[in-house]
Amino acid sequence: MVRNILAVVVGLIVANLVNMTLIKMGHIVVALPPGADVGSMEGLRVAMQSFGPEQFIFPFLAHAIGTLAGAFVAALVAASHKLVFAMIIGVVSLIGGIVAGIYLQAPLWYDAIDFVFAYIPLAWIGARLGGAGKTA
Repeated sequence: MVRNILAVVVGLIVANLVNMTLIKMGHIVVALPPGADVGSMEGLRVAMQSFGPEQFIFPFLAHAIGTLAGAFVAALVAASHKLVFAMIIGVVSLIGGIVAGIYLQAPLWYDAIDFVFAYIPLAWIGARLGGAGKTA
């Protein structure tokens, strides 16, 4: 039981670390619009209204790869029910994405893509890569 709890905690930490690292890298790789201040949530909320599609590439990758990494680690660490614990990472990440999307007023097209493709499917893939569903 302790190992399964640890799987969720470590999985969430890994998911968040990967997510934030990719977000920070994204600001370096894809230039922000002139005058965009993404140093705070309120600044990001305002700046997001001037984002083009290219500014949404790294946030999507951050959400997808962060969820994949967290679910993978959760599946590796879990002693049993690897798929369940990996999917917990996906669901918690999805809830966080929905809350952030509502607060930040992200474009509907982006939210639709992000919510449908970044979280649950990548958590399932991470679970499979981490050993969920394997026998022996």
